[in-house]
Amino acid sequence: MRRARKETPLVARRQLADSAAMARALRRMAHEMVEKNPDESLILVGIRSGGVPLAERLRGHIKEIAGAKAPELGAIDITLYRDDIFEGLPKPEVGSTELPSSIVGRTVVLVDDVLYTGRTIRAALDALMDFGRPRRVELAVLIDRGHRELPIQPDYVGMTEKTTRNESVQVALAELGAEDGVLLLERVRP
Repeated sequence: MRRARKETPLVARRQLADSAAMARALRRMAHEMVEKNPDESLILVGIRSGGVPLAERLRGHIKEIAGAKAPELGAIDITLYRDDIFEGLPKPEVGSTELPSSIVGRTVVLVDDVLYTGRTIRAALDALMDFGRPRRVELAVLIDRGHRELPIQPDYVGMTEKTTRNESVQVALAELGAEDGVLLLERVRP
C-alpha cells in the first residue's frame, strides 16, 4: 500500500503580477496570435481549470484587435490523461470537455495558466487527439516557470519566471472566485 505524501505548507514570497499586469500580458499574447494567424479562424481551448477563463479573456482581446468574428472557444479536461492520476491525486474529479466544432484541419491554441514540467500539456495533447487531428496545435501560457521534463515549449507566453523546484506559482482569477494576481509561493520545511 502506498503511503500518502505529507503536504509541505506553502508560504507566499512575492507577487509576480497584479490584475493590470495580467491584463497587459494577455493583450500582448492576443496581438501575437492575430499577427501569427492573420487569416485563420482559431479555436482556443482552455485546459481546466485555470486555462478556461484565460482562453475566454484571450478570445475577447482577439475579437477587439482583429475586429472580426471571435475565435471559437472550448474547454478540455485532462484528468484521465494524467500520468500521475493514481499517485498523489486522492480523489480525481473528472470535468467535462467541450469543443465547439470539429478540430480536424484547424489551428487549435491550447491555453493554460502555468507551464512547469510539460506533463499537463502532454496530457492535453493526448486528450485533444481523441477528438480529431488538428492542422496545428499552438500553446499559450500566462506563466512559464521552467523545469521542463518533456520537450514542450509555448508559442505565446505572458511572463517568464525562473523558479526553484521548492517554489510554486499560483494564478488567482476572478472567474474562479479570487482577485486576479500571480503569486510566487515557497515550500517551508517544518
